[in-house]
Amino acid sequence: MSIVMPVIVGAGPAGVRAAQALVAHGLRPVILDEAPRAGGQIYRQPPPGFQRPKSALYGFEHRKADAVHRAMAALQPHADYRPGSLVWNVEGKTLDVMQDGVSTAVPYTHLILATGATDRVLPFPGWLTPGVYTLGGSQVALKFQGCAIGSRVVFMGTGPLLYLVAYQYAKAGAQVAAVLDTARFTDRLAALPGMLRAPGLLAKGMYTMAWLRAHGVPLHRGVRPVAVHGKDRVSGLTYRQAKREHTVPCDAVAYGLALRSETQLASLVGCEFEFNARDRNWTPRRDTAGRGSVPGVYVAGDGAAIAGADAAELAGERAALALLQDIGQPIDTARARLLETRLAANSRVRSALERAFPFPEDWAATIADDTVICRCEDVTAGTVRRAVTDTGAQELNRLKALTRVGMGRCQGRMCGAAAAEVLAQACGRTPADVGRLRNQPPVKPVPVRVVCLERQDKVST
Repeated sequence: MSIVMPVIVGAGPAGVRAAQALVAHGLRPVILDEAPRAGGQIYRQPPPGFQRPKSALYGFEHRKADAVHRAMAALQPHADYRPGSLVWNVEGKTLDVMQDGVSTAVPYTHLILATGATDRVLPFPGWLTPGVYTLGGSQVALKFQGCAIGSRVVFMGTGPLLYLVAYQYAKAGAQVAAVLDTARFTDRLAALPGMLRAPGLLAKGMYTMAWLRAHGVPLHRGVRPVAVHGKDRVSGLTYRQAKREHTVPCDAVAYGLALRSETQLASLVGCEFEFNARDRNWTPRRDTAGRGSVPGVYVAGDGAAIAGADAAELAGERAALALLQDIGQPIDTARARLLETRLAANSRVRSALERAFPFPEDWAATIADDTVICRCEDVTAGTVRRAVTDTGAQELNRLKALTRVGMGRCQGRMCGAAAAEVLAQACGRTPADVGRLRNQPPVKPVPVRVVCLERQDKVST
């Protein structure tokens, strides 16, 4: 009988529930997580000794957060849990993992990728000014470090996270200068029939917005950013609404246009991808159970497609059941069907949410030529447009070769979406048509010595 060595990357809701299912069937998975404590971004835990109660940190979801944290605590004697571990490469059924500045090889026979999501950001004038953060980054500061990103903060973008983080900041005592939503009121109305499928979620969203209004926070819809002001630090933000410009004094901006799946590891392991029109992103092709196109590789949670924490828990368990089934272990097939039914229902609600908070498709056309898209390589929107007019470039990797966009420290994780949008607009195509950046290791910045030593070890063996 062959040895089964399951590895789970990510200890958020999907990873924890996947591990729980594997342990219940007698396996001992390795759980690799970048964070020092389990919970993922949505249920990120503060450092030990942090005094704010979970009800204050997680709001309506504090019981769900507590359940995930307790589940992980119960799992630790039965799993090989390695916090603070960055998986930076995959090659030949082996993960390269950096922990405490040292890289080690972690072999696997089966791999569950529960890598979560990151903010989608598109550039605009002043977006690189110190004091501009992503929505997720501002949430990390509050949850993990117990501090605000500024004393007077503007929250801008779209998606449920926009209002949630603004609410969390206001509840923590920070001054929220304004919430600026690129979505319009008509988008909310169009999405209402679909949102009625999830009355609890709808009620929470309405309560959050009503609470912000009741506490004097200005909420504006249908906006577009004009510029962030300030040199050494943010001093204000100008936005356009109904053809009029308004300026809000502030010392920080939290910004994001919904979320994008973190898919770099799925790409390196060889998974096939397809364009997810709802997420406006390339995501790993998978079946309803979470099996990727590569045998023994499973994707779950927001790293597979944006669906939220509740769906991540369901998808993590379902992926683990698929793994167990694939190694010949009996599973509860009724439970597997129920999980898939709930995931399908969640997907319908997610589609309604995307209708309520649509991507601003006119954004790319409005970006000025001198606006930096790729900050690592200092590539501007004008550079991308000139590549189209001068060379006829219509594919993202061709653009990368011509301009170096996506060749810096982030390897396109932050700039890839913006480059695709500007390229598609410039050549009159869709983001699906221009393709996706081919991922290269390391998927996140690591010290050069780590890469050199890793290569040396592989040559010597």
